[in-house]
Amino acid sequence: MIQLYNTLTKKKEEFVPMQPGKVRMYVCGPTVYNYIHIGNARSAIAFDTIRRYLEYRGYQVKYVSNFTDVDDKIIKASQELDLPVTAVTEKFIQAFYEDTDALNVKRADLNPRVMDNMDDIIAFVGTLVDKGYAYESAGDVYYRARKFKNYGQLSGQAVDDLEQGASARIDAADQAKKEDPLDFAIWKAAKPGEIAWDSPYGKGRPGWHIECSVMSTKYLGDTIDIHGGGQDLEFPHHENEIAQSEAKTGKKFANYWMHNGFVTIGEEDEKMSKSLGNFVTVRDLRHQVDPQIIRFFMATTQYRRPIRYTSANLQEARTNLARIQTAASNIDYRLKDAQDGELDPQVQLEFQQHEAAFQQAMDDDFNAQNGVAVVYELVKQLNIYAEQAQVTTATLQYLRTGFAKIVAVFGIELKAAEILDTEVEEQIEQRNAARQNKDFALSDQIRDQLKEQGIILEDTPQGTRWKRE
Repeated sequence: MIQLYNTLTKKKEEFVPMQPGKVRMYVCGPTVYNYIHIGNARSAIAFDTIRRYLEYRGYQVKYVSNFTDVDDKIIKASQELDLPVTAVTEKFIQAFYEDTDALNVKRADLNPRVMDNMDDIIAFVGTLVDKGYAYESAGDVYYRARKFKNYGQLSGQAVDDLEQGASARIDAADQAKKEDPLDFAIWKAAKPGEIAWDSPYGKGRPGWHIECSVMSTKYLGDTIDIHGGGQDLEFPHHENEIAQSEAKTGKKFANYWMHNGFVTIGEEDEKMSKSLGNFVTVRDLRHQVDPQIIRFFMATTQYRRPIRYTSANLQEARTNLARIQTAASNIDYRLKDAQDGELDPQVQLEFQQHEAAFQQAMDDDFNAQNGVAVVYELVKQLNIYAEQAQVTTATLQYLRTGFAKIVAVFGIELKAAEILDTEVEEQIEQRNAARQNKDFALSDQIRDQLKEQGIILEDTPQGTRWKRE
């Protein structure tokens, strides 16, 4: 039984999806105006790990994560780079895919973009106006936050406190347009030279919060199982999403709200962010450090906890990941001299006990730290068995397959055992003998097998040379 912490209710709850065996999950994606930093990557990795574990437990997950491709920051970037907004967003969407692919983050089933859903956004705004939840003012459209009776529930804040905070943040010109300081824009009138779309309220573009309400309900339905994002999105973004969506549909927007912790940096554990200028981009870091290490470093901390980014913590992740890879390599190596025989029942029982402990840890709000502790126990089991004088192929394959399935939850791909130089030379000798005997089928077979292992052969007048890809 999976239990997860629901930000909406402030407690752990049993996870019961609306449809047995199926999960509808929406995670807020990036605003694509720059390369992602490792704080952004934390959210992508955290929810990818959660998705992977749900799939490991047998759920069919439909995973949607948006791209915000029109926004004040994007417009500013387009002006600074002297590029159209669409050129800026396309550049950084492709960069996002390159960076997250390197981190072995599975791509979402769908990455909807704001510009592709503009008609739906304008219609959504219109429905809120018709229902009296929103009003037009000088080309802008605002949502009446106080009209939504549960406003503030997600972030745990009283409406009066929120009003005081809003009053301190807005200037006189914006205040003059609003009925209440708490109201927020769901449609913004275009400024000269900005990208804009026609609407019943004049040329403009969406407010940030309306986008996810539209794309979540459009692609996953009025009510979803899980909505996720970083802790910084609890208020106002997710709070506003709930207000907009439930006002329009009259239904609960999401049954479970999940928020990942920040990445901190420095002695003061300062939150990493672009606005503070203290960030490290994934693009830069993955050219210095194996992306698998970055992934392992982030995936093995429980998603709600903060992660402290230091070189020492990265080095620890490097060491622990190497232990995991070495254990798998030890099993692969023993396959060379393994005997035929049945699966060892004692080995199977011990592995099953570890697997049950892994599931117990991860079922408790996806506790990756306790989960990876079980992985280290599995490493010991694999190493002990690999050191035995006699091993069976069936037992080795059982351990290898089961181990790979568990560590895949953390995005770890076990490397195939690297073929030794002496083994390459032996196979080249066999191939040369086959060619002399005019057994070209065997010669080609050996060449193809070596190529599958990353070994390229080159026949020269002086003999066969080889290199690794």
